[in-house]
Amino acid sequence: MSNSILIVDDEPRYLRLIEANLLTEGYQVFKATNGQEAVNVVADRHPDLVLMDVMMPVLDGLGACERIREFSDVPIIMVTARGSESDRVRGLNLGADDYIVKPFSATELLARVRAVLRRAQHSSGSFSQAMFAHGDLRIDFARAEVFKGDKLVFLSATEYRLLLQFAQNLGAVLTAEQLLTDVWGGEYKDDKEILWVSISRLRQKLEDDPKNPQHIVTRSGMGYTMPPL
Repeated sequence: MSNSILIVDDEPRYLRLIEANLLTEGYQVFKATNGQEAVNVVADRHPDLVLMDVMMPVLDGLGACERIREFSDVPIIMVTARGSESDRVRGLNLGADDYIVKPFSATELLARVRAVLRRAQHSSGSFSQAMFAHGDLRIDFARAEVFKGDKLVFLSATEYRLLLQFAQNLGAVLTAEQLLTDVWGGEYKDDKEILWVSISRLRQKLEDDPKNPQHIVTRSGMGYTMPPL
């Protein structure tokens, strides 16, 4: 069964362009023209991925992303205007998995879609044990659930896959390039911004004091590690 993708954009030409490219690759396509419609479609149709523009009427893409993250971990790719760094960072902070900058080629669009779907489909990791514990952090691999103490922590597919890299390599220092390649794909190895924001987002969710992290620690000039406790 083909993956379903929701395209959200108030510009008809972009809707038509993206739809044509996705249909050619065999994806099922849903469409929405504003953020509120997008929230409704995600709730009703449960797409496998959302491609969402930032600037839209009624409810913009950032607001829609925030609302969707209240009830769904569907992968979201934000579509931003060139040079809108603040929108990209805010989108990632709100739970988006990736972003693509207008104007973009069909090749770039499809590569981003395949990469994000691949991460979502392979986010369970491969571990011999059923449960991993690191201080008050617990990962239930069978259910792909993360707990801080007794509280369930809601992570996106990308956040979960990033956390698994640290759990699977306990005590090892992982470089930014290694994390970007293993989690996002080789084409992202120089995209440090998306990693910085994702690490920050994980710390906000998992650490007692995000400024003094215990689970994901920076090794200056080297990378990041989950130190043995």
